[in-house]
Amino acid sequence: MAVLGRTARWLGAGIIALSAAAAHADTSLLNVSYDVTRELYKDINASFIADYQKRTGESVSIKQSHGASSAQALSVLQGLQADVVTMNQPNDIDLLAQQGRLLPADWRARLPDASSPYTTTMVFLVRKGNPKHIKDWDDLAKPGVQVVIANPKTSGNGRYAYLAAWGYRKQQGASDAQALDFERALLKNVPVLDAGGRGATTTFTQRGIGDVLVTFENEVALIDQGVGAKDFEAVYPSVSLLAEPPVTVVDKVVDKRGTRKVAQAYLDYLYSPAAQEIIAQHHLRPRDAGVLAKHANEFKPIKTFTVEQVFGSWQKAQAAHFADGGTFDQIVADRK
Repeated sequence: MAVLGRTARWLGAGIIALSAAAAHADTSLLNVSYDVTRELYKDINASFIADYQKRTGESVSIKQSHGASSAQALSVLQGLQADVVTMNQPNDIDLLAQQGRLLPADWRARLPDASSPYTTTMVFLVRKGNPKHIKDWDDLAKPGVQVVIANPKTSGNGRYAYLAAWGYRKQQGASDAQALDFERALLKNVPVLDAGGRGATTTFTQRGIGDVLVTFENEVALIDQGVGAKDFEAVYPSVSLLAEPPVTVVDKVVDKRGTRKVAQAYLDYLYSPAAQEIIAQHHLRPRDAGVLAKHANEFKPIKTFTVEQVFGSWQKAQAAHFADGGTFDQIVADRK
């Protein structure tokens, strides 16, 4: 009986120890993001993991998935278990809310600044010396200029480029018909449409295709101020489209996996001074006024407009331009 008693006490202690270990085991998150944020989130993840463990004593691991924004959203819709999504435009998250019922329709209201912890815009990267003298959007539609952009049907990056060009013409007082003609002339100069923004960068910088790359300011700065400085240079147009990449918890996934607390803490951390500093270091414009002021010399002044100002809403822009049979499909059909 004494042996049985000792065995019972040993088993009980073992169960308690296992339970305690399970309670402190790594919580893993999957962040499904667009394809030019690999380096950004690698640094943010390391900073958050250290901060969270210091504050709570709990360990966290974070996995990353990157690709063309719309393709990533479809993967989540089709079952990829993303605890959080950090996309480059809200339509891709609306898709998860409306078609997948994976999160509430009012997800934008759950975090500051419409759940967008930083901004950026669309600018140009040209070859050193700017041999084609590209200064503004009009130059992209001139004969003999090859323009590299991502595919607007699969990439938020490409969508921003397309809408920025259209909005530029509208800012000049053009009618929709004139803006369409301008977009048609510009896309006629596009030799290849890569699925995502990083693919478009590779086409321009490594494959040597094109005279100008249109992409996010942070992607251009990464090249212009990095190893590509000797071969490329940045050009800022007179006006461009404001990009406000949104983030959110995927409710059905975090509730199923029991990761809501950590996932929410992760997204809250994006607004902290430490994360905002990392955001600025990756050439994205932080929301924190103090951090932005500290890096003011790194961000050139540029006039911007929003999707809402020119197109009414992201939903209207999507329906008119990128849905099946929209203006983009019409232009592509005309090219064939």
